[in-house]
Amino acid sequence: MLALKAPRPLKPYARALRFGWKSFVRLFGARHPRSCTVCGHHGRFFSYGYPLVADVLCPGCLSLERHRLLALYLSENKVFAGKDVLHFAPEEGMTRIVKQQGPSKYTTCDLFASNVDLKINIEQIALPDESFDRVLCLHVLEHVDDRKAMAEIHRILKPGGVAIVMVPIEEGWDTTYENPAITAPAERLYHFGQEDHVRYFGRDLRDRLKAAGFSLNEYTAHEPYVLNHGLKRGEKVFVCTKSG
Repeated sequence: MLALKAPRPLKPYARALRFGWKSFVRLFGARHPRSCTVCGHHGRFFSYGYPLVADVLCPGCLSLERHRLLALYLSENKVFAGKDVLHFAPEEGMTRIVKQQGPSKYTTCDLFASNVDLKINIEQIALPDESFDRVLCLHVLEHVDDRKAMAEIHRILKPGGVAIVMVPIEEGWDTTYENPAITAPAERLYHFGQEDHVRYFGRDLRDRLKAAGFSLNEYTAHEPYVLNHGLKRGEKVFVCTKSG
């Protein structure tokens, strides 16, 4: 005689549907107005990312949370005024904001992009020592050998120079999660959140930057700016200074 299978409980399905509906409303039906610190747009932001996150993409300039946090920091700190600036992987909105501060020289660079001033490998920068006052490095270090890149950035900065650094970071982790054996794009997406990322930084990012010779200050996304500008709670701008 065949035993009858017990019916599957409906509770997990009901709960999943309930929270799925709440997520749908949050992602596609939210109407809370935001203000973009990059382009000045005021209104609804759109969902973006993998997995989808609500209120992330500005429809005016396509800025993301990190761009608006950096723009907010720069509105309070004129770090590029009168300085020689090297900008890795530049994006249009951030280029405009840097130029508005009036740097004495502004140079863009990337290893693959065509619309830059210099083709540069951040792990082996073909520039002389102490070439720049400022370096802007926004969400680059998670793609490369970060220790080599940090050392090279430190080398090309003048004494007292500053590197502005942002990366994806999980503050709940003591150490950075990385595995050089994970090379397939689909696996990197699963492990690191993007097909071309090679790590998720933990709190030890600070130790890595200090080991490269930097002293650190941090600028953190907090309220009311998170709500007003669609920022990621607790996200950091790392202000890295080379000793004079």
